[in-house]
Amino acid sequence: MLKNWINIFIYHLKNNKFFSALNVLGLAIGIAGLIFALLYWNDEQSYNAWNPEKDNVYQVLVQLTDTPVGTDNTVRLKAYLQKDSNVENIVFADSWYQKSKIIYKGKKEFVDKIINVESDFFSLFPFKIVQGNSGSAIKDGASIAISDVLAKRIFGNVNPIGKQINCLDNLFVVRAVYHIPGNSSIAPNVVVNRMKDLADPAQSRSLFALKILLKLKDPSKVEQTRKMLEKAYYDEVIVREAKQAGFTPEEMTKKVGHFSVFMEPLSKARLQSVTDGYPEGRGNYQFLLIMVGLSILILILSIVNYINLATATAIKRAKEVGIRKIVGASKSNIIFQFIFETTLISLFSIFIALVIVELTLPYYNNFLNKNLMIIGGQFYLQLILIFIITILVAGIFPAVYVSNFETLKVLKGNFSRSKNGVWLRNGMLIFQFAIATFFIIGSGIVYQQVKYLNEKDLGFKGDQLIAIDLHLPPSYYAGENIDKTIFNKYNTIKQELSKIDGVENVSTGLVSFDGADNSLAPLLYHDVLFKAKHIGIDFGMLEMMKIKMVKGRGLDRKLASDTVNSIMINETAAKLMNMKNPIGEEILIRNQNLKIVGVVKDFNLLSPEVKVPPMTFYHIETLHMAENMSAIYVKLKSQSTENTLADIEKFWTANVDQEYPFKYDFVDKQYARTYEAYIKQKNLFSLLNVIVILIALFGLFSLASYSIQRRMKEIAIRKTLGADTNVLLKELSKQYILYCIIGFLIALFPVYYLLNKWLENFAFRITISVFPFILGFVILLILTLIIVLSRAYSATKTDVLQYLKYE
Repeated sequence: MLKNWINIFIYHLKNNKFFSALNVLGLAIGIAGLIFALLYWNDEQSYNAWNPEKDNVYQVLVQLTDTPVGTDNTVRLKAYLQKDSNVENIVFADSWYQKSKIIYKGKKEFVDKIINVESDFFSLFPFKIVQGNSGSAIKDGASIAISDVLAKRIFGNVNPIGKQINCLDNLFVVRAVYHIPGNSSIAPNVVVNRMKDLADPAQSRSLFALKILLKLKDPSKVEQTRKMLEKAYYDEVIVREAKQAGFTPEEMTKKVGHFSVFMEPLSKARLQSVTDGYPEGRGNYQFLLIMVGLSILILILSIVNYINLATATAIKRAKEVGIRKIVGASKSNIIFQFIFETTLISLFSIFIALVIVELTLPYYNNFLNKNLMIIGGQFYLQLILIFIITILVAGIFPAVYVSNFETLKVLKGNFSRSKNGVWLRNGMLIFQFAIATFFIIGSGIVYQQVKYLNEKDLGFKGDQLIAIDLHLPPSYYAGENIDKTIFNKYNTIKQELSKIDGVENVSTGLVSFDGADNSLAPLLYHDVLFKAKHIGIDFGMLEMMKIKMVKGRGLDRKLASDTVNSIMINETAAKLMNMKNPIGEEILIRNQNLKIVGVVKDFNLLSPEVKVPPMTFYHIETLHMAENMSAIYVKLKSQSTENTLADIEKFWTANVDQEYPFKYDFVDKQYARTYEAYIKQKNLFSLLNVIVILIALFGLFSLASYSIQRRMKEIAIRKTLGADTNVLLKELSKQYILYCIIGFLIALFPVYYLLNKWLENFAFRITISVFPFILGFVILLILTLIIVLSRAYSATKTDVLQYLKYE
């Protein structure tokens, strides 16, 4: 029997090459899309899955009213946490990685993932210890642990335990080599413990200094710990600061705000964190859901398309079914035969889908900045599940449909079916139209929003402006007058860079345009505490970026006061503090009175998701901030940019930094990367839009073919009675225009609602207009008419006698 089924399947495959190809290709595209989504989903969900402590480890996040959620906390909390009976381990850590060169016997290796933590780190992140032991790995400031990958690069096959290496310009002894078993929110190449002074409340200079990681004995009691920390913040900050300032705690709370503490488990850190709390960053949960959701929609569309194609070709097999029933085949036998054929087609489709994925995976990895691979037991189980669902959904309906043909009628050439079956197929076609409408209109709205971001006036000009990473030797950060030493070095670099042909201007600012720094700091105005972003700059920085002044003036190097007590604020800050005439007003920052000399026009420093924050601008020397300088900004002339960059690099590597590679970035490109994720969403929408339209057109083609085939006798009679071709075309196509309209109307609310929710991500966004909806409908209608009229016209040219011979 099985051999007979295979022979019949091969026979129909050969005689229906076009429809068979559409069947296999349509399903393959749908399955490939879902495979891509699953690979991405599995990778994101795998973060910290290897860690047995993921549900017990928490990071402490803090938020002061009206400021972003922060990962850094005060070390004054240490005493409170040590008294908490539910806290098993406390680890203070730097929030982000450090960079350094590692030197061993003259061999240098540049490493950019060094983390500074306390000694209990490996109890929270139990990486597999390959050599040495976790207990002594970072027991003191002279011990270091390195990853097995780095150990291989530095030591080769030599045992590194006990060897001395130079890192962060200090000597360390290698105590452990570890292997990271999977994706981790903290995945360093090097782990050191230089926390002795940083985590000491008596020596810590900053209120918000370090990340706090806790391992709890009982996660169900985490709320008690959270409330305790909120109370600690109240006592250590509000009450203490109020006492020093001569206020009551209630008055200080009104001025400063309220501290909210969040306890976030490691298991939710990757996809559901409220902030970028770990150095490996957050996943884009919204993008992940969009991708998985759209991929499932496409697979459903492919299966619906397959069902339509299968039922469209069923007419050609009606007589076969009738004859098989006469010779004794049961209804269940026929159903199993057609499910068997669906199984074979699904196998072909999955094979082709895997080939598509394998061939395009490098581009997909580049798109996501990942290194995904088609491996893993979980993935294969998911693939088997897709296979089973596809067979059950796509195979059963056509099999039951064909098995229900009435034997005598089909042998006489009467292929008419019940109205229920017709309405079901038409309903699936309307569903396809609705999905196609969603994608066409959705991609149009996404395109408009991304275009709006590209063309929006940001308030600054970043073209031909480069930011050069500044790394000075450790000697500059030691001793007294660190800020003065670093600022003098910067001035020397500035003067030399200005002499290079092709350099228009040089300046600096404690600012970045990558959207990463959204921190706000306090300022006092009329005894009321406000929060703003404070930015130290050098003369000419704002002018170099074409940032405009609304009132007053900018910083002037001719005025000595502009490096002592002058400050500028932006429009948002002026509105926040309700200043009618800001010029001449005084504000207090870091216990220093500063006089406002100008109001800067708002410009978008952060990503387009965020509103322009209140900002202040002062000279770097005013608050002695040169120690925090990390980049020098150079404005290039438009001619001979490559030669200018080569000359800058030559000067830089010879006179500024011989240890670190010369690295720069164009400011406009740096800012564009802040909404890169949305550009990817636009590209994804556009690609899927093409795929959806193609699949929908396949389905329309098949159903139009099926419907017209059913009406061939009617067409033949009409032609015999003298019906005009145009009349026939109108008669055959009008129902599909109706289905197109119904599908369009069904999609209107979902596309408007979901795209409006998507646009809520942006502080700067378009308003959804009627234009994408009109354009989407016109595109859908034109494509529908092209397919239907071409099939209808072909039908009107068919020989009518072969359809009238039964009469």
